[in-house]
Amino acid sequence: MKQYLDLCQRIVDEGVWVENERTGKRCLTVINADLNYNVGANEFPLVTTRKSYWKAAIAELLGYLRGYDSAAQFRAIGCNTWNANANENAAWLANPYRKGEDDMGRVYGVQGRRWRNSVGEEFDQLRKIYDNLRNGIDDRGEILTFYNPGEFHMGCLRPCMHTHTFSLLGGKLYLTSSQRSCDVPLGQNFNQVQVFTLLALMAQITGHEAGKAYHKIVNAHIYEDQLELMRDVQLKREPYPAPKLHINPEIKSLEDIETWVTLDDFEVEGYQYHESIAYPFSV
Repeated sequence: MKQYLDLCQRIVDEGVWVENERTGKRCLTVINADLNYNVGANEFPLVTTRKSYWKAAIAELLGYLRGYDSAAQFRAIGCNTWNANANENAAWLANPYRKGEDDMGRVYGVQGRRWRNSVGEEFDQLRKIYDNLRNGIDDRGEILTFYNPGEFHMGCLRPCMHTHTFSLLGGKLYLTSSQRSCDVPLGQNFNQVQVFTLLALMAQITGHEAGKAYHKIVNAHIYEDQLELMRDVQLKREPYPAPKLHINPEIKSLEDIETWVTLDDFEVEGYQYHESIAYPFSV
């Protein structure tokens, strides 16, 4: 929790104002942030200085792992974060590749499960990683990436957290997650939960002990309409101890994640938090 608050304070103290063409808002911005999460010790990095809706973050991760491409699919599993980008983004609404209401296009999980090359062949990145790790193989290329520049025009949003690299070392599974851009008051609240949970889940279904997850953010920012709430409210609060995340031990394979896993299979223990803060969301 301290590293999250330290990043927020650093942006407030050192950030530079940058105009954001997509949203029409200014962002107070710093370059490069490195966070790490001790998954092996189950130190769940849930923000405590405001109420954090961790279930929606995990639901979104499940949708990515299943390769969902519709906001309706995400809503069905308890996540509403894609409604606006799928249905209110003016550029996407005018895009000829949009198939209709709730369509997200070829973003995030679609790339992870159905990456398409220049001749139209598809490749399941997650399946390759899963099969290798189950067999104790780390080829130094256990990489899940949602970043496909050749298909940016076919989706509603470029991926922010775009690449996840798994590593086996000394009997433990590690994760390095790379993110090009982060709305820290809103997005990081989700992203750090997802990085932690992704490593915990992959370790469980591949039969390895979880080590640490490393989270690299390139452009970390606070939008101008979020600054006052962050500076004058959230950063004035004292954080509580980290809670713990419990995952149903019956989840034993990628097929389980694809077919029957729900939010009921995740439980957070010992979560203390301050009252909610309604940060504005930028489409």
